[in-house]
Amino acid sequence: MTIFSAIGIAGTGATVHRKWLDAVSDNIANVNTARASDEAAYQEKRVLVEAVDYGAGTGGVRVAGAVNASSAEGRMVYEPDHPLADDDGYVRYPDIDLSSQMSQMIMAQRGYQANLAVVDRARETYLAALRIGSGG
Repeated sequence: MTIFSAIGIAGTGATVHRKWLDAVSDNIANVNTARASDEAAYQEKRVLVEAVDYGAGTGGVRVAGAVNASSAEGRMVYEPDHPLADDDGYVRYPDIDLSSQMSQMIMAQRGYQANLAVVDRARETYLAALRIGSGG
């Protein structure tokens, strides 16, 4: 593995963690999104990740897609004064656990930072090699 492949692999990891952060931020932003009882609730999004050239050590990872990880049924909450309430006074909210989303946000953020640190260290190593090669 060369320095450039290390930068490339860490770059793919940073991209995946950024997409994960995007999904988590959407989930957090919609945790209190109310819908009428006859509509589907906002569904938690999760990012699917797969290895590229698994076993070769040169491919990194990529986003394979996204899935809805919670039920469209959500949870029904009795709020008779809500403008979207049905005749019985119920409104549909997503079934998203905010504490889980916050934990996922921290993990995705730390993964993103770790991958950027790898890119930075590889760049420093490359620059040090250039200085040695130039006799400086």
